Amino acid sequence: MKLNTLTKIFKDESGATAIEYGLIAALVSVAAIIALQAMGASLTDMFQTVADALDNATP
Repeated sequence: MKLNTLTKIFKDESGATAIEYGLIAALVSVAAIIALQAMGASLTDMFQTVADALDNATP
């Protein structure tokens, strides 16, 4: 009877699917964070260029 129960536990894959979805969500989150950080630096540089141009503009 115990061997049957252990066999059922080892064959059950429902938990594996949830773990896979969790790993996919974590990878997507990491990719989004990296992309947003890269864009943030680019946007900071662009706004700084515009600010410098406005500071140097003649009235």
